[in-house]
Amino acid sequence: MKKKAIIELIAKIIFLVSAVIAIFAVCAITIYMFIKGTPALHEVGVSELLCGNIWKPAADEPSYGILYIILSSLVATASAIAIGVPIGVLTAVFLSEMAGKKLGGIVGSAVELLAAIPSVIYGLIGMMVLNPIIFKLEMALFKDDPTHQFTGGSNMLSAIIVLAIMILPTVISVSTSSLKAVPDQLRAASLALGATKEQTIFKTVIPAAKSGILTGVVLGIGRALGEAMAINMVAGGAVNLPLPFNSVRTLTTQIVSEMGYAQGLHREVLFTVGLVLYVFIMIVNFALLRARKAGVADE
Repeated sequence: MKKKAIIELIAKIIFLVSAVIAIFAVCAITIYMFIKGTPALHEVGVSELLCGNIWKPAADEPSYGILYIILSSLVATASAIAIGVPIGVLTAVFLSEMAGKKLGGIVGSAVELLAAIPSVIYGLIGMMVLNPIIFKLEMALFKDDPTHQFTGGSNMLSAIIVLAIMILPTVISVSTSSLKAVPDQLRAASLALGATKEQTIFKTVIPAAKSGILTGVVLGIGRALGEAMAINMVAGGAVNLPLPFNSVRTLTTQIVSEMGYAQGLHREVLFTVGLVLYVFIMIVNFALLRARKAGVADE
């Protein structure tokens, strides 16, 4: 018994230290981002920085408006989630409820392979395969419009499609685990009351697993908001209003594109862009965490 108590005490200490390190890491990152990101807010001005739509850091009279950059990130992420989450959840339903062992293994392996592909590969395939297809669509829609600036397929629409594909593995894997964790008694009770298999899935199993599915959505939003390399390769990299056939630049690609040569105030503003991105992620996580807790309370 004494040996068992010592092992439990050691395990408790290890877990406590790990939790403290995790909390310390989050606090340190938060403090650092605010220290590095707030000076530019005072120098440029909050309204000019967050509400301005002109980005010309190298001009004689530099302008640091990031409104279009913020909107591009929000639109791209929201659109990718709107496309990717339904596909991901339905795929998870197929894997957990309908697929046989053999077919489920094949589809599951494909999902794992998607998760293992580096971001730059998604960007490369998007640039070489998706962008030409989008450019043909762009040509068909705007060939008679002399005011349209053709992007060669490097635009918001391409970025949304790539992001939607990139979040699929996260949403599918987390949702599948959540659906499989639903007790079989709930399924049996629903079927015993006369519900069909589809009614059981959509009215019993999915509501019971919604907490875990929301976790997958949170992780998917984090992946979409934080993606840089792939979007930098397919989105065009211009600061524009986030319309489907406009070249755009997101918060992450803004930092990646200019941090290497930025100096002085320009560099400070890029840290502020990172701070804005960090705040957005915290807000999304907090909101969905509250929604998750509310869902658990309702159950």
